[in-house]
Order: sequence, then structure tokens, then C-alpha cells
Amino acid sequence: MSYQFNADDVFSMAEQMEKNGASFYETAAEGIADGRCRKLLLRLAAMEAEHERSFKDMRSELNQKEKTSNLYDPEGESMRYLRALVNVRVFFEKKIEISSREEILKAAVTAEKDSIVFYLGMKEMVPEKAGKSRIDAIIQEEMDHIRLLSEEIALI
Repeated sequence: MSYQFNADDVFSMAEQMEKNGASFYETAAEGIADGRCRKLLLRLAAMEAEHERSFKDMRSELNQKEKTSNLYDPEGESMRYLRALVNVRVFFEKKIEISSREEILKAAVTAEKDSIVFYLGMKEMVPEKAGKSRIDAIIQEEMDHIRLLSEEIALI
């Protein structure tokens, strides 16, 4: 089956991805004894929560046409597929190995890279007036997350 998504679907998925990211960082911070690393993880969790609010705001500004799908999908299969993709691929729900600070940080870098790839693809599906430039800003912030995480890994 071919999937087709509207801007509302894409922003909804982005909100979920950011929520998963905040949860990932909060859970990881609980298992870290190192104060500096814990502070970084909590800071990243707050940034992900802010991204979620940004996508929620962008979604609320969409017009009815941008919320309507051109595809007949009475059972919402497209959206279930999208949610599964987000929940499995980026900041996936898995048991975090909290005994290793390095493994937590490496998993976070991988998830941030996956989120950037997702947002680059997402950007192509979103009209300029629906927040395309704000997606660029979020991509830049996600790239900054990788820098922060990489700096922390270098200290190990």
C-alpha cells in the first residue's frame, strides 16, 4: 500500500517523536550518577519538549485543506504506519542500558541523527506557510544536540 500524508499527519508524528525523545532523555538521566552528564540529558529533554510545543503550534496554524488527506483511509492505516515508524525508528522504546554513560550517549546520538533524517524528509512535505522554515530551525537544534552529546562522549 502506498502512504500519503498531509501536514497535520506529519506534525502529529513529529510531536510524538519529540515526546519520545524527552522521555528517552529523562529516563536516561535517572540512571546517571555523573552530575554534568545528568544535567546535559535533562537539558536535552527540555529542548525536545520545546520542539514538541513548536510542532503543536505549527499544527494548530494549519488550515483545513492542510489537515485533509486526499487518500481514502477510513481506518487510519496511514497514521498507524507513521506512528509505528516514529516509535520504532527514532527514540524507540527500548530498555536503556543505564549502567553505561557511553552507551546512553551513543544511543542518543544515533536517535538524533535519525530524527534529522526524518525532519529533512518531512520538510519536503510541508508548505512554506505551514512552518517549513521552523523545521529548519529544529534541524539546526538537533544538530546542536549531536554536538553536545559528542563533546560529552569525548570526555569519557
